[in-house]
Amino acid sequence: MDEDFSIINSNTRNEKIKNFFLNNKKKFISGVIIITICLIGTYSFDKYTTGKKKEISDNYNFTIIEYSNNNKDSTVKKLIDIINKKDPTYSPLSLYFIIDNNLISDQEKINDLFDILIKQTSLDEEIKNLVIYKKALLNADQSTESELLKILNPLINSESVWKSHALYLMAEYFYAQDQKQKSKEFFNKIISLENSNPDIKSQSERRLNRDLSE
Repeated sequence: MDEDFSIINSNTRNEKIKNFFLNNKKKFISGVIIITICLIGTYSFDKYTTGKKKEISDNYNFTIIEYSNNNKDSTVKKLIDIINKKDPTYSPLSLYFIIDNNLISDQEKINDLFDILIKQTSLDEEIKNLVIYKKALLNADQSTESELLKILNPLINSESVWKSHALYLMAEYFYAQDQKQKSKEFFNKIISLENSNPDIKSQSERRLNRDLSE
């Protein structure tokens, strides 16, 4: 008798499971289709981005290898195109190559290219901060106090590893402008900074002791 009940219960359970799958067949099929589409989409996107990355990499490497004094204009055009791709690796490298080889003399144009990296490119935070610092460094000789501070404020008001570099640049800027008190204030900020770069801190201490000890 118990065996009969066991068989009936088993059959009933199997029938319920069968009916459950039959009643929800469309949902299961839709779910499988959605998962499949997501997997294919993810794979396709990864393959696409990998392919685009390789294309940009090949373009950059070919451009700098082929660079000579005879093809400056075409080199600049290709490197600007790479910068406009907003690639986190090769866009900064392209701008640095332009700057290191003095391929563009127009500072406003260089600043526009910097802004593409800073404002539009998905860079690691500290890489972005380095780009900001490089922009400030390149503009320091011809910028006003307010212009230079505007560039450097994102670093000065942060906990970035480049903060002490930014403070040092401003301190030296004011020292060159013979604004000794302002210069001293920025050097002192470097000294009191907990994560200040050791070399920058040492140079600041020497500057304070040697030139600003009054």
